[in-house]
Amino acid sequence: MNISAGLVGLPNVGKSTLFNALTRSSVPAENYPFCTIDPHLACTTVPDPRMEALQAAYKSQKQIPSTVQFVDIAGLVKGASSGEGLGNQFLSHIREVDLIIHVLRCFQDPDITYSRAEDIDPLVDYDIILTELMLRDLDSVEKRIAKASQLVKSNKSNPLAQKELAAELELLAELTIALNALEVAKVQQLLADCVVKTVPLLSAKNFLIVANLSEDEMSLEDYTKNSHYQNLVKKFGQERVVPISAKLEFELSQLNEQDKKEMREMLNIQQDGLATIISKTYSYLGLITFFTCGPKEIHAWPIKKGLTIRQAAGEIHSDLERGFIFSDIFNCEDLFTHGSEAKLKEIGKIRTEGQDYKVQDGDVVHIKFNV
Repeated sequence: MNISAGLVGLPNVGKSTLFNALTRSSVPAENYPFCTIDPHLACTTVPDPRMEALQAAYKSQKQIPSTVQFVDIAGLVKGASSGEGLGNQFLSHIREVDLIIHVLRCFQDPDITYSRAEDIDPLVDYDIILTELMLRDLDSVEKRIAKASQLVKSNKSNPLAQKELAAELELLAELTIALNALEVAKVQQLLADCVVKTVPLLSAKNFLIVANLSEDEMSLEDYTKNSHYQNLVKKFGQERVVPISAKLEFELSQLNEQDKKEMREMLNIQQDGLATIISKTYSYLGLITFFTCGPKEIHAWPIKKGLTIRQAAGEIHSDLERGFIFSDIFNCEDLFTHGSEAKLKEIGKIRTEGQDYKVQDGDVVHIKFNV
């Protein structure tokens, strides 16, 4: 499944360090602008405590967890929409991801270059990024208006096409006003409310906020006193803002699990920042997990929420979708409650579902097919 989240921010805010921690990679992360030029892509496993319980229930030999893709994208500077810095490359790379993770620096450090001359202010940094996205969106909308206007003239004998193009042009006119006014909420609302398809917009992509804090502030959750973190929570809400020290998480990612646990206890760090980012990324990408289980392996499969069981079967193998007959399904929570598939059969918790059944998070499926 080609779904990815892109780490986005100004130069030297910790994107590459966080990327290395998340994916256990080793891309360059240096103290100068544009250390990253070409985007780096890597997958990381999604923490899911249900895997351990399922493996114990089936006495499986191994686990194959879900994965999510992260992309480390070059730093952006003011004027990127006009080609400043690596602007054109940066914006084209953002267009290819499904979720934007804004990495915002929330700490002072004279030894780490800051891309702006002013004091650290993550809200200003965010506004710079968003402005550049919206200016590029404005350019995309203007080009689409010109193209749609030409199509209106060339489709005079097609009433249906004329109607669809007229509706799109009306939407594009409203988007132009909102983009010129830099009203991102209005842009997102217009796209959410309309039934007309038009050009995809960068500023309409779903997003998360990562507040990159100093190592010392992660101890005993001292980051809650950081004024920059407080301002981000006030603007975006606590659910969307993930506090983390990219440097500390990278150092922890180099340790084995036991040493990592001891280090967290020694530093009085209450949460696993990487696990939080991965889990929230998975959720904000609109993904859920279903499982196939047996004595050989427990396999977690990521799919977009809303897929049918037949479509989900295609994620396992195209033959399963092509020759789909039906599927026996139960939810793993029922298994954890009642202990075994035999018990689930006895109490009627295992259902037979046809091809139109919408898969739910945590479903365990046994697919019947014939090709």
